[in-house]
Amino acid sequence: MNRIDALFQRKPSKVLNIYCTAGFPALNDTMTVVEALQESGADMIELGMPFSDPLADGPVIQESSTRAIRNGMRISVLFEQLQNLRDRVTVPVVLMGYLNPVLQFGVRDFCEKCAEVGVDGLILPDLPMDEYESEYKPIFDQYGLHLIFLVTPETKEERIRKIDAASRGFVYAVSSSSTTGKDKDMSHQAAYFERLENMKLKNPVLIGFGIRDKATFDAACAHSSGAIIGTAFVKAIENSGNLQATVADFVKGIIA
Repeated sequence: MNRIDALFQRKPSKVLNIYCTAGFPALNDTMTVVEALQESGADMIELGMPFSDPLADGPVIQESSTRAIRNGMRISVLFEQLQNLRDRVTVPVVLMGYLNPVLQFGVRDFCEKCAEVGVDGLILPDLPMDEYESEYKPIFDQYGLHLIFLVTPETKEERIRKIDAASRGFVYAVSSSSTTGKDKDMSHQAAYFERLENMKLKNPVLIGFGIRDKATFDAACAHSSGAIIGTAFVKAIENSGNLQATVADFVKGIIA
């Protein structure tokens, strides 16, 4: 069973998924951060693949991506860093990024490497669902990878149900149509969250964008299986002098 599915069977609510940019703050910090997140209580880790034009990301994550690329991070380097991932990490790991670098690496080769190192799923916001189903789904299935799609407050019910049918693992519910990192009052999104909850989708729903502390995490969890925190975590570690301690303090502040 895919580790994402096993997680939601074991823990159907209050799932904490933390996003971190690979190769940030320093090139070789990737596994240090991943291991610290697991040890501190994160349920899932979303590992960002740095890209020069990350359209869905706000300025903080864009800057972390730029810094990681400047550090020397590339997909080939990331796979080298993850080579012994499953010797030390048991929680699900999802790679988040954009289609162009995957195409350059080669979709089949990329999926094969993901399976080899123990990646469980992918989030590729600019991969159209129709293109995925017609061209890439058999490859993803061959290597046991879940592809996670995004929905927004503007996504129509018919489209949400189509996305739910195509998705595996979970559905990523973007809390608003802006980029990541914008401060949002979760109470203003309650109707949207309730609409998704009442649709009884086959996949669990995780809410992302604007989740930054215990209050926003709890508000998102009231109508979903959990939430994703990215920008606030990247901010917390960008100038850390002790990554393990910083990660532990951040995660404990969310789940305490």
